[in-house]
Amino acid sequence: MSDYSSFMVFSGTKSKYLTEKICKSLGKPMGNLVITHFADGEFSVSYEESIRGRDVFLVQSTFPNSDNLMELLLMIDAAKRASARHIIAVIPYFGWARQDRKDKPRVSIGAKLVADLLSVAGIDRLITMDLHADQEQGFFDVPVDHLYASSIMLPYIKGLNLDNLCIATPDVGGSKRANTYAKYLQCPLVLCNKSREKANEVATMQVIGDVKGKNVIIVDDMVDTAGSITKAAKIMKDHGALSVRAIASHCVMSDPATQRIEDSVLEEIVFTDSIPYTKKCSKVKQVTVADLFAETIRRVESNQSISSQYIV
Repeated sequence: MSDYSSFMVFSGTKSKYLTEKICKSLGKPMGNLVITHFADGEFSVSYEESIRGRDVFLVQSTFPNSDNLMELLLMIDAAKRASARHIIAVIPYFGWARQDRKDKPRVSIGAKLVADLLSVAGIDRLITMDLHADQEQGFFDVPVDHLYASSIMLPYIKGLNLDNLCIATPDVGGSKRANTYAKYLQCPLVLCNKSREKANEVATMQVIGDVKGKNVIIVDDMVDTAGSITKAAKIMKDHGALSVRAIASHCVMSDPATQRIEDSVLEEIVFTDSIPYTKKCSKVKQVTVADLFAETIRRVESNQSISSQYIV
């Protein structure tokens, strides 16, 4: 793309903790960006140094509220108007991604809308991690570098040195992801089949497979209210599992998730730091993806392969 020294990294408000770690890994200072807030809640974005002719990487996860997305859109627009050469959005957690299709009449496809907003604002490339559905990459007309938390999580699982390991998924929709883990770790796969009465409320759940005498690790892309994952853990424990742990890429953790995790039979739940977690829970652990994103930025700048970083 360009000379390695010519790029700059900027951060939105809510992803500054991660951008600082990415910049430390890159050995570069974080760019100077000022966000001014007005009394009515409106805000504006200003780059306090020249970015003319530079490649700019804008780091911001777009979890609700929608100010995070709006902030990123303003950053993109300001960079375009300041004559940046290439504008690369780095979105560790791509919010609104659960709205990826029309699952009933008269609903929006939020993920496609957000993709269109980013494209119209002026991005040249997107770097993100563990989209809710892989095919959402097709919502964009610009290149998408799609990273996988498995690059971080699989070494973590191997480091646990668990005997009689078993991978599980809390719903059939996550079976492809869980199967990838199971094949790499050469262990059995168990499915949970769930039905919902309404959003964030699980009505019924059944286990498909044998977990008796196994150390189970539940794999998911995100945990929101933790209803599914704690219910799955309890059912597996009731079916004779020795222990149940969970890993998930994105730590959404809306209330009452923290209390549900604390009160659950889970030994621990491990997330990446794509979303900040500020609450306290003895069972929650976060591992950083800063080095993964920093290495991806290096490779984008030097036109090297991104996929060679993947473990699976």
